[in-house]
Amino acid sequence: MPVKVSVVIPVYNPGNYIEDCIASLRRQSLPPDEFEAIFVDDGSTDDTPARLDAVAAETANFKVIHQEASGWSGKPRNVGIAASEGEFVMFVDNDDYLGDEALERMYDYAVANGADVVVGKMAGKGRGVPVELFRRNHPRATVDNAPLIDSLTPHKMFRRAFLDRIGLRFPEGRRRLEDHVFVTEAYLRADNVSVLSDYVCYYHLKRDDASNAGFQRFDPVGYFANLREALDVVEKYTEPGPTRDRLFRRWLRNEMVERMRGKRLLTAPEDYRKQLFTEIRGVVVERFGPGVTAGLQPTQQVVAALIADDRLDDLVAFAEWEASVTSRVEPDGVEWEEGVLRVGLSAELASRGKPMTFPAEGSAAPLTEPPASVEEAVDWVGAHSAAGFKRATVDLLLRERASSAQYFQPVEFTRETVPGEDGRVRLVLRGTAALDPATAADGGPLDAGLWDVFVRVKLGGWTKQSRLGPVSLKGRTAADAGVAGGRVVLPYWTAKQGTLALDVDTAGERLDLGRVTPGEVTVTGDRVEVPVPFHVPGDTPVLLRLTRGSGAAPAKVPGTLRPQGSAALLEAVLPVGDLTGGDWRVALSPAPGAEEPRFHPLPFALRVKGGRVEVVAVRAPRPAVGQRLVRRARRLAGRLVGPLRARAR
Repeated sequence: MPVKVSVVIPVYNPGNYIEDCIASLRRQSLPPDEFEAIFVDDGSTDDTPARLDAVAAETANFKVIHQEASGWSGKPRNVGIAASEGEFVMFVDNDDYLGDEALERMYDYAVANGADVVVGKMAGKGRGVPVELFRRNHPRATVDNAPLIDSLTPHKMFRRAFLDRIGLRFPEGRRRLEDHVFVTEAYLRADNVSVLSDYVCYYHLKRDDASNAGFQRFDPVGYFANLREALDVVEKYTEPGPTRDRLFRRWLRNEMVERMRGKRLLTAPEDYRKQLFTEIRGVVVERFGPGVTAGLQPTQQVVAALIADDRLDDLVAFAEWEASVTSRVEPDGVEWEEGVLRVGLSAELASRGKPMTFPAEGSAAPLTEPPASVEEAVDWVGAHSAAGFKRATVDLLLRERASSAQYFQPVEFTRETVPGEDGRVRLVLRGTAALDPATAADGGPLDAGLWDVFVRVKLGGWTKQSRLGPVSLKGRTAADAGVAGGRVVLPYWTAKQGTLALDVDTAGERLDLGRVTPGEVTVTGDRVEVPVPFHVPGDTPVLLRLTRGSGAAPAKVPGTLRPQGSAALLEAVLPVGDLTGGDWRVALSPAPGAEEPRFHPLPFALRVKGGRVEVVAVRAPRPAVGQRLVRRARRLAGRLVGPLRARAR
């Protein structure tokens, strides 16, 4: 069968980090005879060469090429392209890994849309990845209709015939930004680029030892010489005007302004800071016209103007002010409603630990010349931000803790102008996010694991992201668990920070089934009814497991959770005739359709005596102190839920 995809992996001394990469290739849903993995060992000096040879010997579609060290990733990637037999080539770094269905989904998406390039959704663990690019699928993306230029790493799928037709290969040698040169030309010359955003295809990891090439300090002279080569590609394939300015803006913003801004500038050693400034200013003055800078956010415009005006000391002073700007996000309630978790929140910016205030009357006057002082720069940014209050937004994202896969959730919000001191105003964003476990992962269900809740605030020139919280209920549940979308979802406040997180299908004692008492269990004939602390949107099938000692086979009994007020009523018909010979412990699986259904013990047993079913306690009730703590936690949680209910009315 023809090879659909060739995966090219440049390798240099990855150590154990390559194991996740190898494992993810072996797990691919694309059949092994439809893809190949080509590891190009670029002169590794650790145990990797022998490890790769052993892997290739036992895996038919894995190949290894050994070569002398070339100094960077460009040559091994080109060697991999030359050796590839696939219709498409996918580039993966040796310390990253793929989603299990990545190759199949990206290949099918490429074929369906006639794409020369497919950009798959990325998750960054300790590394930044584009966020806005992956809000939705873009079957036909261009640099004009999508933020493609935000993603210039090579971890994409390219049609081999397209690469050959335009003669596109990576620059070789020990150099930086070779991927920028390659990917930018691919974007500008492809017949079509498709962005696949509804599945995490690529996991981009920062090593624990921070030894990834991208985290090493670079020589500013060489780095910005290489950056000019990417700008040359833009100039070659675009005409002067808005498109070129917008593309240039990406390098001005990401590679220059952001290095001269906030904490990033302040933490750089002074001598290195000066070297960076000198090289950055050279590029800014040499290559960027006013149309490039004008499209930046207000704070970025100030930084760019101070760079061009050769004012490093003022840049440092402006960075000290901007480093104090954070977002302040507070929960306004966490509550289940018909299978959807509704999370209320309020958010605003803060400066130096206090709510940030702005002029009551904003001004969108352009920055026509560098500000005369840092104070003038701060005033201009504040006025410009106030003029843009109507464009301020708030988003909520769920991020899976182990993989860093993240997904936007729908938020309805309002903008509220609040009077501040000295005639100034604050802007508070108040909203409610709707988290549906059945669709929260870009239309699919959430995977089992722990999910942190992040809030992303956009106002003026800032995009500030932080966890939702903190609250004083550290380690406590934020609401009862919900059974929805085939998942058991428990909202809780993290133990260390008191921020909101979701436990999906992994919770045990935190489900608090121990608070069910035998006295609440009702048995009528062969029917048992038990109130349990779950939210269900409607009748929900569950499974009971009845077990007793002496090695007897367990009995599995189907049941139903029915909504009952704010909780649920468990109903099941018992096989009374089979329940003989002692006490039968009861465990509940609220989501029996999960890949690995979990059974949670209930604090009672069933005993058949004289044809009747008795309910027997199997563990002592909580001590009085524990009960008081639980009651206190519920009262505090109620205070958080109250505002959300009030808004709903």
